[in-house]
Amino acid sequence: MEVIHRRCAGIDIGKKSAKVCVRVQGAGSRATSTEVTDWGAMTREVLTLREYLVAQQVTCVLMESTSDYWKPYYYLLEDAGFELVLANAGHVKNIPGRKSDVSDAVWLADLAAHGLVRASFVPPPAIRDLRDLTRTRTIIARERVRETTRLEKRLESPGIKLSIVASDLNGVSARRMLRALVDGERDPEVLADLALGTMRAKRDLLVDALTGRFGDHDAFMIGLHLDRIEQHDQAIAGLDERIEVMIEPFRHARDLLTTIPGVSIVVADVIIAETGADMSIFPSPAHLAAWAGVAPGQNESAGRKKQTTTRPGNSYLKGALGIAAFAAAGSKNTYLGARYRRIAARRGGLRAVVAIERSILTSVWHMLTDDAVYRDLGADHYQLSHPDQIKRRAIRQLRALGLEVDLRPAS
Repeated sequence: MEVIHRRCAGIDIGKKSAKVCVRVQGAGSRATSTEVTDWGAMTREVLTLREYLVAQQVTCVLMESTSDYWKPYYYLLEDAGFELVLANAGHVKNIPGRKSDVSDAVWLADLAAHGLVRASFVPPPAIRDLRDLTRTRTIIARERVRETTRLEKRLESPGIKLSIVASDLNGVSARRMLRALVDGERDPEVLADLALGTMRAKRDLLVDALTGRFGDHDAFMIGLHLDRIEQHDQAIAGLDERIEVMIEPFRHARDLLTTIPGVSIVVADVIIAETGADMSIFPSPAHLAAWAGVAPGQNESAGRKKQTTTRPGNSYLKGALGIAAFAAAGSKNTYLGARYRRIAARRGGLRAVVAIERSILTSVWHMLTDDAVYRDLGADHYQLSHPDQIKRRAIRQLRALGLEVDLRPAS
């Protein structure tokens, strides 16, 4: 097998230390040499490791993406002048049975020498900072949803059925009523009068929903949930402000992405943070879709292609695409809405959502590559592109109803 890097290193990373194997390819009759050393994970020790690798004239370093423990090594070695490869753990599994940290380091060095591993995408520092913010925002937003669910369940104990009347317990009217309950107000009539806007039209229902056996213990528990939700709201607001500062170099890209139906500012921020807004990293839209996890896997044996699920991918990007896909699916006068309904009728809603996710991501690739706004094909795209097919389907449906069809051109 051809040797790509004659002097390379493999790093098997743990929380406290790392095993480093330096592999030097022998020339002529000389045997290939490997030297395995142990290095600590502290910054001082990693910087010493960097000097050691430079002194060994290493041209390529391959490390496995073990939890978040790879980050100190990667970030301190990335500007040392040699090729740095972060490998997916699933792509570099060692042979079971004789596995150890030392053998793993040697195995990684062998893979690096022959160029057998594709490097994972590691964004530049500016994108890494933005990604930290958007991922933290996603985590806190999910926790806020969980806390709201806990609040709704806790209201069942005293018989408060506010969630039946108010669609959102985090709304202004619902929050005012719940705070009044916690502060000691128990009269349903008074509580219902706190409703604002369109909620005032539901006053009679609110009176029934707010009638219960609410006590001091319930007030303490509900207040605890409300406080936690407000803390999450404040954290999200702070993150939004910071994201607005960090997104400034990519504001034009965000403006382009928000022209896609279903893609909000929050979703666009996630797309930029996860992909880096640089489509040159992905050779084609298909590569981007596979990396994101919205492309089917491949499973072929004996000439037969078997059905597969979507591949694992970037969970944060896929989650944001799911939000955008559901929003686009509900639109009435867009190509994405028509595409969703067309696929859902034949293959079900979940498959249709994944198809819309991929369509959105394909548009993202072309828009950021060509610096172009989104151009919607229209809800009638399929009718205009396949008129004969639409006509035959309509005729079949009418004949199934027992009707004879005589078609004449419209005058």
